[in-house]
Amino acid sequence: MDTLVFGTDGWRDIIGDKFTFENVSRASQAYADYLRSQGAKTVVVGHDTRFNGDRFARRAAEVLAANGLKVYLSKGYIPTPALSFAVKHLQAGGGLMLTASHNPPPYHGFKLKGPYGGTATQAIYQAMSEPLPRISYEDVKPFESKRHTIESFDIRHSYYDALTKLVDVKQIEKVQGEIIHEAMGGAGTGWLSGFFQYAKLNKPITDLHSQPDPMFYGVNPEPIHQNLQEAMTYMQDKTQGIVLATDGDADRLGAVLPGGQFFNSHQIFAVLMKVLSQKGVKGKVVKTFTVSRVVERLAAQLGYEVQETPVGFKYIVDAMLEGQVAIGGEESGGIGVAGHIPERDGLANSLLLLEAMAQSGKGMGELFAEIEDAVGWKHAYDRLDLHLSGNELKDAVLQSLKNPPSHIDKRRVESVERLDGIKLNLSGNAWLMFRASGTEPVLRIYCEAASKAEVQQILESANSFVRDVDKVLA
Repeated sequence: MDTLVFGTDGWRDIIGDKFTFENVSRASQAYADYLRSQGAKTVVVGHDTRFNGDRFARRAAEVLAANGLKVYLSKGYIPTPALSFAVKHLQAGGGLMLTASHNPPPYHGFKLKGPYGGTATQAIYQAMSEPLPRISYEDVKPFESKRHTIESFDIRHSYYDALTKLVDVKQIEKVQGEIIHEAMGGAGTGWLSGFFQYAKLNKPITDLHSQPDPMFYGVNPEPIHQNLQEAMTYMQDKTQGIVLATDGDADRLGAVLPGGQFFNSHQIFAVLMKVLSQKGVKGKVVKTFTVSRVVERLAAQLGYEVQETPVGFKYIVDAMLEGQVAIGGEESGGIGVAGHIPERDGLANSLLLLEAMAQSGKGMGELFAEIEDAVGWKHAYDRLDLHLSGNELKDAVLQSLKNPPSHIDKRRVESVERLDGIKLNLSGNAWLMFRASGTEPVLRIYCEAASKAEVQQILESANSFVRDVDKVLA
């Protein structure tokens, strides 16, 4: 039997390799066993726009139904935050989202949701996945259409209604310039423009790609600058407006500003924190290990306590479920806010950014520049993803960093943090971090410094360090 590895947010594998109907059935049986052990009676199932997403979701729903659970199956593709909302709205015992989120088109995935309507905690994943190696395909309970039923659902209007309670919707009509949604062919396609229609907004919104696409229009569906070249070109000659870019399942957010400037997740996090502070939202700020120091400094200025977690939104959910969290987020663009579900929501956060623009009469670039000036920290950031042939080099690099060099790019290594991966705090208000992907043979290298040029210099030095390790292996 194949070994199915559950990483920071579920199980992901290549379609037709390990991500097969047989393995989806095994994982669904394990999840059914877990739900029944918790006394759950109902479960909600959805899927994104990936290849065979509807068929994988249907198969998972059949296994869950065969185990005596009442199953709600989405009528079509659905954003992950809308699926999470449906779990809470329908008072289900849990949820299953068939998505590989931001991973490349060949991947599919299996994400769990808790009964509270958000990302499953580490405890849920551990309890569900621990028995999985012992579950064979022969152990999967068979679905019989005469005995078991699956009910379809459409949560769109209820979800939209919840968004109208989170955001001052009518303010959005005051946004200067064009509003564009780049869903990258993913599950958010049509959902933001659908909200504008539902809320009867007298402000148009443009869909950069108006149709779902399992190949995501030729890029990986992660809203980072490497994948948003078309949006950046679209905004090149604009002086106003914004592109709001959501990932493959619409729980993450990036943006593109006039002039084709990419606006990253750290900047979005900071602006959203300022928005919530102005709304009078209390609580603490929870950030993963890879989030900018700007967020820490702004939180201190606004009177928010900061809690830092390992990478993975499930750790932020743990804090949210304990209560009194104003905002929690991660470097990859997943951010959750108070007053909504304990979940990343790229669509909700898009609306909050538009509200900030409307109320201030300013663009995102100007709003973030004001934050930089206020906290005394200039922010530039980038991430280098090294796609390796296997895990040997990845492991060797992390092993080498157990005794890190004294300098990187002529900058002194002032301290080392190991909450998740290895972060080197460098002289000159910069940091560099190495972390292995949990689902791909990828080594991620993160860097923040005062300018783009400095970031690129530091990343190149880090890349040279990796090449040197590779030479030793060879």
